[in-house]
Amino acid sequence: MSPSPKQNGHTRGYVIPIGGAEERGGSLMVLKRFVRLCGGKNARIVIIPTASILPDTGDKYIEIFTKIGVSEAVSLPINERIEAGRQDYLDRLEQATGIFITGGNQLRLSTIIGGTEIAKKIRRLNAKGVHVAGTSAGAAIMSEHMIAGGSTGAVPSGDGVNLAPGLGLTNALLIDQHFSERHRLGRLLTAISYNPFMLGIGLDEDTAIFIDPEQNFEVVGSGAVTVIDPIHLSYSSMSKASKKEALSMLDLKLHILSKGCTFDIEARKPYPPK
Repeated sequence: MSPSPKQNGHTRGYVIPIGGAEERGGSLMVLKRFVRLCGGKNARIVIIPTASILPDTGDKYIEIFTKIGVSEAVSLPINERIEAGRQDYLDRLEQATGIFITGGNQLRLSTIIGGTEIAKKIRRLNAKGVHVAGTSAGAAIMSEHMIAGGSTGAVPSGDGVNLAPGLGLTNALLIDQHFSERHRLGRLLTAISYNPFMLGIGLDEDTAIFIDPEQNFEVVGSGAVTVIDPIHLSYSSMSKASKKEALSMLDLKLHILSKGCTFDIEARKPYPPK
């Protein structure tokens, strides 16, 4: 699934995956950057709390965004697929300058909104210039292929990851979150072994990448971003590996980017902070 076609006369909106556990007090570096991008005090943020089973998740983010100073923050409590076609929810999205998808369970998120009118609307709005951010599960679902689960540890294995369809806001990246904190290098490597075209992106907590319309991103937050580039992969044992068996993957390139570093996705080129 490719991102929705760019709309005539519109610049595509930013896509902002966040590694989870973003700071919600103090400097709020990531969330404030998102709000500024969406219009600052004129921002209208729509929150999608579907991934979470906690009933107050949407309200908590309304409180956070209100404290930051947005014009409006509303939550769409979509808990059943039938609710993902409600016209009043679609109308709310149409008025948004920014969409925020909360954390929780990736499969809950994908099975409730995947393929629905809400999902289609998010894709179309991003193509028209609306910025879309997601944290934790909300970050994972942004790519075409979503990491839904898998093993912890540094070594990729034959059955080290479970994949499901994502929203397809990017088809060039495969995104994992809580990356260093939950030791997820192995499962991201396993996922990349299935399709060595894509860049693997591992997001630490309280850390985001702000992907601009020209397919460059900047790292914002207190942690690091791990980028795995398999474009020159010369050998992978994935096709022959049995379950639990460690994989061989030769000639991978790996980058570690912290705050202020940028990356050109099309050129596959990292740059230090300016």
